[in-house]
Amino acid sequence: MFTTVLIANRGEIALRVLRTCREMGVRTVVAHSTADRDSAAVRLADESIQIGPAAPKHSYLNPAAIVAAAVQSGADAIHPGYGFLSESAEFAEICEAHGLTLIGPPSAVIARLGDKVSAREFALSAKLPVLPGGSEPMGPVEGARTAHAVGYPVVIKAAAGGGGRGMRVVHDPGDFARAFATTRREALTLFGDPRVYVEKYLDAARHVEVQVLADGHGNVVHLGARDCSVQRRRQKLIEETPPPNVPAATLEHLGELTVRAARAAGYVGAGTFEYVLDEHGACHFIEVNCRLQVEHPVTEMVTGIDLVREQLLVAAGQRLGFRQEDVTFSGVSVECRVNAEDPARGFLPTPGVIETFVPPGGPFTRVDTHGAPGLRVTADYDPLIAKVAVWAPSRAQALARAHRALEEFTISGPGVHTDLAFLREVLAHPLFRYAKHTTSLVEQMMSTPMT
Repeated sequence: MFTTVLIANRGEIALRVLRTCREMGVRTVVAHSTADRDSAAVRLADESIQIGPAAPKHSYLNPAAIVAAAVQSGADAIHPGYGFLSESAEFAEICEAHGLTLIGPPSAVIARLGDKVSAREFALSAKLPVLPGGSEPMGPVEGARTAHAVGYPVVIKAAAGGGGRGMRVVHDPGDFARAFATTRREALTLFGDPRVYVEKYLDAARHVEVQVLADGHGNVVHLGARDCSVQRRRQKLIEETPPPNVPAATLEHLGELTVRAARAAGYVGAGTFEYVLDEHGACHFIEVNCRLQVEHPVTEMVTGIDLVREQLLVAAGQRLGFRQEDVTFSGVSVECRVNAEDPARGFLPTPGVIETFVPPGGPFTRVDTHGAPGLRVTADYDPLIAKVAVWAPSRAQALARAHRALEEFTISGPGVHTDLAFLREVLAHPLFRYAKHTTSLVEQMMSTPMT
């Protein structure tokens, strides 16, 4: 097992990783920007090293600064969390060259699956069901030709994109050229890579993903599926497991498909294969996330498996300590992402200083957060403040518990708005309550607000 792990991230995920490391007796070093020098993760870590200013490109997205911090602190492994460099094949290669273990898949696997174009090509070779579209980067003429062939609406995707960014949905052929050019510019700005491709877009779909764990000895298991259909701007707001109103046979099929594909890819670590289910219930692969997901707590709550612990053990070369038949699922878990943003203004982020911060408690209620009175929410980072995850024996009980927890949560401060009230509206919405919702639910709600 590792002696020292450098955590190359911030916020709630830095705390999440740190706590499991501490329980395992692993020393922790937190690499942080100037904006996070007073964060909870820095206070709790065995050591902290400042790696740059607030701007991510000079700190959390700076491989040289992170590796230097790891070498300086004597770390033998780096946990990248999610976002930032967690799916960078180049960063993984740099770590490997310096004798550091990146807690995630090998660089070759990230290169194959982290890039959306190559992941699509792999999915086709692995005989996963894939949406109609192109399987290689395109120019504007080829992109328009592909869009016409598959039929509108289509989505233009950045090959290096992730987290809902670098994507643009086009419903009208007349809007395609402008959307294509905008997405390419955005891809270059956000990811340093202008490559894009075109794929069929499903307006009314369910977004379902399968969690996998794999070791370096060929053992692969899945830990069930999560429903992530409640999204704004194709970024998730509410996740739950098991996916409601999806036949057990479909979920079993997705699990088997995913394990087979992960094994074919030589996957190692924790990862997520994402799919959309169309109105007929047919499954379509969309991407792989070669990292820990924001929504991993719901899987932990129904399986009792600490995913970060398993990441560390597998990265250290150990075999999985269980087989597929050993994995059991109990009850229902729902997670709500509490963001510093204003739904009334199109979910615009709302930077400011939190003055009052009172998280909920109660039975089977988990709050992953770095929030506290005095926390400055800046525009430099994702607006996520906290994740409220609950567990209950049934979905009805889980939704009631989640609603109660969100009602208890108090966050206020100059300039700071949150989506707490909106999340409660979603939980109470008939389409969501009766599991009839799709990825268009938030857009429907914003166009016809509840009274």
